[in-house]
Amino acid sequence: MKSKIMPSVVLTIICAIAALLLVFAYELTKESIAEQKQLRFNSSVEALFGKTDCTLINNNFGEESIQAIAVTPDKKTAIQVAADGYSKGGINVLIGIDENGSVSGIEFVSLGETPGLGTKIRDNSDFRQQFYGASAPDVQIDTISNATFSSNGLKNAVDTALKVYSENKEAILNGK
Repeated sequence: MKSKIMPSVVLTIICAIAALLLVFAYELTKESIAEQKQLRFNSSVEALFGKTDCTLINNNFGEESIQAIAVTPDKKTAIQVAADGYSKGGINVLIGIDENGSVSGIEFVSLGETPGLGTKIRDNSDFRQQFYGASAPDVQIDTISNATFSSNGLKNAVDTALKVYSENKEAILNGK
């Protein structure tokens, strides 16, 4: 009887120790991870609008894919969106919207798409240029061959950013 129970007890103890070590590692690194995310966000905002201050808005306006929203003093808005491409949540972009409500830039915070295929949405500047100047959701684009899921994922990210911006423009520009 003891020989049948002992392996289960040992396995339970090992699992408990592993779980405690994971919790400890998480607690040890969570501040550093948050700091790195903030640095990536700030560098992406800087790439969109140049060196500027920005106010973060703690509201995703009911849209789960919105990660962050920032507004500059001159009413330019950066909306960070995580969208599904070929991989779930693999496209994490910052959509820059100018003071007129039009897309003025796209910066990638991270891209978890297939190298050489899905990453073409980042590497092909002509593809991204299709979105510039758009001011309403449902932007019509030409997708990249062999990267259709990624192309549509970026389109969905831009559409989401424009939808949230147009429906909540006053609240966003007032920092709420």
